[in-house]
Amino acid sequence: MFGRREPVPFAFVAEADRFRSNVTPPPRERPSVGEMAGRWLLGLTIVAGLVGSLVIGTPALTPGHTADQPQQSQASEKR
Repeated sequence: MFGRREPVPFAFVAEADRFRSNVTPPPRERPSVGEMAGRWLLGLTIVAGLVGSLVIGTPALTPGHTADQPQQSQASEKR
């Protein structure tokens, strides 16, 4: 294989730690009231969905239902 014949300057790597830019980034724009309300509403919706799924799903996880008794539908009952 061919090797590189010209020297590679590594001085720029050593100077990278000391380099300081004279260009300041623009200040961050403050979110508007509508954007803040939208973020709060989205967060509240996500939390409410998680809590709701936990409340609805918890009874299915309780071991109160026994598998010994066969389930019968109301249609199969004759009165």
